[in-house]
Amino acid sequence: MNIENTKAQMRKGVLEYCILSILNGKDKYTSEILDTLKDAKMLVVEGTIYPLLTRLKNAGLLNYRWEESTSGPPRKYYTLTETGKLFLKELDTTWDELRNATNLVTKTKNN
Repeated sequence: MNIENTKAQMRKGVLEYCILSILNGKDKYTSEILDTLKDAKMLVVEGTIYPLLTRLKNAGLLNYRWEESTSGPPRKYYTLTETGKLFLKELDTTWDELRNATNLVTKTKNN
């Protein structure tokens, strides 16, 4: 079994949650989202994020708007919809429960 594959699958499992969290409270364009994920060691490439952003938009969780840029072509800024904010709130609760359960299991394992 390849450890890198398992680590990648673990990151993929939380990627939607991370993107929604990044957009909570501030509109961002794709490279800002990617930079935030990379800074957090999420190791995401553009080929992964564009289909995910489209899927989240199609699900009604995100909207986007075009904004002119002084340093190049127009940029597509993503924002959470009201549905996206509610969805994120549910994911926050689920994440807390999952983190607590995982901590309990892994701490028990180490005793």
